[in-house]
Amino acid sequence: MMNFIKNFKNDESGAVTVDWVVLTAAVVGLAVAAYTSIQTGASDLTTKTNSYMGTQTPGSMATTASGT
Repeated sequence: MMNFIKNFKNDESGAVTVDWVVLTAAVVGLAVAAYTSIQTGASDLTTKTNSYMGTQTPGSMATTASGT
């Protein structure tokens, strides 16, 4: 039993797995934060575009492009 405990204490084969799990969790967390930021910006841009397009009159670009 003592040999098992000594071997278990000295065995570091699982340490790399723990490092990868922590690293992967950090990358996923950063991806979620980036997605949230991009989604918020895209939503604001969509709202502003919708507001602008709602104030435009169809065909108004043809008269302004000709200069009249």
